Amino acid sequence: MAVVRSEVVPSPVAPAIHALSEGRPVLIYDAEDREGEVDLVYLSDRMTPDRVRELRREAGGVICAAIPEELARRAGLPFFTELLAEGASRYPIAGALIERPRYDTRSAFGLTVNHRATFTGIPDRDRARTLSAIGQWVNRAARQDDGEVAEAFVREFSSPGHVPLLYAATGLLKVRRGHTELSVALARMGGLTESTTVCEMLGDDAGPLPRGLARPYAARHDGVFIEGREIAAAWSRWSE
Repeated sequence: MAVVRSEVVPSPVAPAIHALSEGRPVLIYDAEDREGEVDLVYLSDRMTPDRVRELRREAGGVICAAIPEELARRAGLPFFTELLAEGASRYPIAGALIERPRYDTRSAFGLTVNHRATFTGIPDRDRARTLSAIGQWVNRAARQDDGEVAEAFVREFSSPGHVPLLYAATGLLKVRRGHTELSVALARMGGLTESTTVCEMLGDDAGPLPRGLARPYAARHDGVFIEGREIAAAWSRWSE
C-alpha cells in the first residue's frame, strides 16, 4: 500500500490516492464544460474479475486501460486515429471517419488488446487478466529499455481485443484534462503504477450518471468521489 505524505500530496487528493492504492473505487467527475461525466476508476494492476463485473454492471460504459503517452511511444504503440490516417491511402473511408471529439481537441484511444492467455477476451476473468497484465507491464517498463518494453508487450498482448488502451497526454493536466489524464495524474502523485482502469458511469435516464448520485455511490462502496478541478489544483502544486 502506498504511503501518501500530506506534505507531498495536497488534500483533497490524498484520500483518492489511498483508495486507489488499497483497491477501493475512485469516482472522478471531469468538468461541466467537458464531458460532464463521472468515471469509476481502479488501478489496472489491482483488477480482478469482481471489479470488472462491478464496472460493467454498476458503471456500464467502456472499460478502458489508461497508460502514459510517453510509454506508448516507447513501445511504438499508435493512436487509433494514426492508424486510420495511415490506412487512408488504401482505404479512403478510414481517413474520412476521423473527427475531433466534440468535447476535446483529440481522442486518447489507442489499440484494443487481449492478453494472449485469454480465450475470447470478453468474460470478466479474461478482461481482468488483460487489465492486470497491462498494469504489470507498465510497472516493469520503468526498469527496461525501449526494445524490451516493446518485446514484452508483443509477447503478452494481441490486437484487436476487448480492452481499449487510452494514452494520457505527455504533460498530463498541463495539456489535457480528460479522465485519462486525471486518473494517471492521481497515480503519479501517489507513486503508484501509472495505469488506471476507467469506465464511464451511466444513469437510468439514457444519459450519464448525475454527479449528485456519484457521491452516495462512493460512500456506499467505501470509495472516494473527487472532481477534476480538485485533482488539477493539486497537480499544479505538486508538479511545480
